[in-house]
Amino acid sequence: MDVAATLSTDIRPILDRRLAGGRLSLEETVALLKSNDLLALGQAADVIRKQLHPNDEVSFIIDRNINYTNVCVAQCSFCAFKRDVGHEEGYTLDWHTIDQKCQELVDQGGTQVLLQGGLNPALKLPYYQELISHIQTRFPQLMVHGFSPAEIFYLSKLSKLSVMDTLRELQAAGLRTIPGGGGEILVDRVRRIIGKGKVLTDQWFAVMEAAQQLGMNTTATMMYGHIETVEERAESLIRIRDSGDKYGGYRSFIHWDFQPENTELGEQVLSNPEYRLGDGFDYLKLMAVARLVLDNCPNLQVSWVTQGPKMAQVALRFGGNDFGGTMMEENVVSAAGTTYMVGPAKAVELIKAAGFKPVKRDTFYNVLHAY
Repeated sequence: MDVAATLSTDIRPILDRRLAGGRLSLEETVALLKSNDLLALGQAADVIRKQLHPNDEVSFIIDRNINYTNVCVAQCSFCAFKRDVGHEEGYTLDWHTIDQKCQELVDQGGTQVLLQGGLNPALKLPYYQELISHIQTRFPQLMVHGFSPAEIFYLSKLSKLSVMDTLRELQAAGLRTIPGGGGEILVDRVRRIIGKGKVLTDQWFAVMEAAQQLGMNTTATMMYGHIETVEERAESLIRIRDSGDKYGGYRSFIHWDFQPENTELGEQVLSNPEYRLGDGFDYLKLMAVARLVLDNCPNLQVSWVTQGPKMAQVALRFGGNDFGGTMMEENVVSAAGTTYMVGPAKAVELIKAAGFKPVKRDTFYNVLHAY
């Protein structure tokens, strides 16, 4: 196929330059995000995907998301899951419950447990060390993919340690990989409004770059479709790419649109005509642009959790190459009204139906089984 011949004239020079191996600027990224030529963007992104993953394999992982606590001192207006300190619905899971959840995951052939919670002032460094070592010792089949940069930064403050020393302590306990949770939009204007009490942009990157210096696996995320501008979406992508140049970067990128139900931010967005929730068009466009911009990030994960399985299939032709985790349990997004679930067998079926070869992977994207 002659991709260049089918490209829209307004963005063709940008796409031609990227397809020739060039690196996109912030201004070019903004131009792509403002373009409505979705098919041209998708075609170009699909070419880049094929260059990175020529065998048309689409990976997935069998995992489980365990929210070890919902107590949080941050005041994020987009979150329907957290509870304030002292709230009657606040919890921290006991070891028996964690063991049950891990055993259920192992019984399903799982290999990864995603640990995410809030900024809970009652939980100090020894708790996190015990949590990691407890799971890794009792369930050696599982890799702990744990704690967002916000959690780690907050823990470093509680512990009166540097971020680097805090990460060293967690690494010594067995932590090898950190998810990019809490990325939202990596621009301080947005973060100060929607994520009060949580890390600002430089602090988020400081945690991730310190982890990368220690040889830890990291990912990056974006939650869009609320108060951010197109320019701020572009700035977030460029910041992730530039950060990734320093110490080996981010193994994958995951984006999803803001889920407004039961949230303060949702009320603000829905009542203000200046704001607009994301839709399927936005999702696919951002997937394609992310593939074109993030030239040092090999894997883009589709988000069936928020978009649904059918949109996730389409996204595989817009630059995505990973179906993410089958997640036996998901509490944060579902608290805001979204409840899609996809098990391992369904993931295989959906990937095949989209014309790709499904493979089961581990946390580090090593292929464990081809179907």
